[in-house]
Amino acid sequence: MRPDGRIECRLCPRYCKLQAGQRGFCFVRQRVGDKMVLATYGRSSGFCIDPIEKKPLNHFLPGTSVLSFGTAGCNLGCRFCQNWDISKAREFDRLADAASPDVIAGAAQRLGCRSVAFTYNDPVIFAEYALDVARACRERGIRTVAVTAGYITGQARPEFFSLMDAANVDLKAFTDGFYQRLCFGRLQPVLDTLAYLRRETGVWLEVTTLLIPGENDRSEEIERASDWFAANLGPDVPWHFTAFHPDFRMLGVPPTPIATLLRARDIARSRGLRYVYTGNVHDPAGGSTWCPSCGTVLIERQGYEMGSYNLDHNRCRACGFTVAGRFERQPGTWGARRQPVRLG
Repeated sequence: MRPDGRIECRLCPRYCKLQAGQRGFCFVRQRVGDKMVLATYGRSSGFCIDPIEKKPLNHFLPGTSVLSFGTAGCNLGCRFCQNWDISKAREFDRLADAASPDVIAGAAQRLGCRSVAFTYNDPVIFAEYALDVARACRERGIRTVAVTAGYITGQARPEFFSLMDAANVDLKAFTDGFYQRLCFGRLQPVLDTLAYLRRETGVWLEVTTLLIPGENDRSEEIERASDWFAANLGPDVPWHFTAFHPDFRMLGVPPTPIATLLRARDIARSRGLRYVYTGNVHDPAGGSTWCPSCGTVLIERQGYEMGSYNLDHNRCRACGFTVAGRFERQPGTWGARRQPVRLG
């Protein structure tokens, strides 16, 4: 409680200060009496079985299926959001599926999913629900995945990520101006989250950057981001460069040319990063995993479909090089299917 009678939400760097009945920027966290409550607890915008590569995670149980779900709202305001109908939702009738943490974990087990992903909108804003689901999953040996923008405070990071097995963090750009102008946020908290995950946790980390023509695709910016990445995250964290498609408030911006993604991949690899991928385009070479030592294709990919697989656990079958990630002796066989499911 602040001296002026407002209470402060300390989950994300916005530190929303709320009077009685007010909601935060994310819309789903609300002051009720002298407490902060999550208005969307136990309610989802829908459940779907996805390939784990769609998160995208290329070095975490490849080929397996993941039960994905989100809620509503977001603590950023990205003008290019590709899930805007969920993240910008202001009416909870969009939340069609109600499910307790135990029901979700049990469904994942019953459906043969190796993991549950908190995705579609940012799980940071529904942290209480996500953490309860993660606890229920751990009891059943189900892994959990956070697909997040990493916009979370230093106070909240340890508890939130303590129950996550993997995370894909969206590094939207490498300038604070981009974050302020197009996301209504700041860059530094995201960099802090990335460094924290790499240095202080056992969470498997991958990073995604959506390259938007004329906004964050300049070679100079990608070079600076790559240098920071190499110095702070090291060579073994996978980085996905994905193509923008016009959406939400940026319908007038053209799609990203494949040449832009190839250039970004080349720049990152020239800085010593070993696992750099392209996404949202047809680029089998950029979507596949290659041995940094001998150049063998370790995991061949066409979109979300896998071809040849040349890993024995985490070792290259050709030269024995140890590949960073969470691998098993054999990959999963889920393929590229996307299967909506109802749990209610």
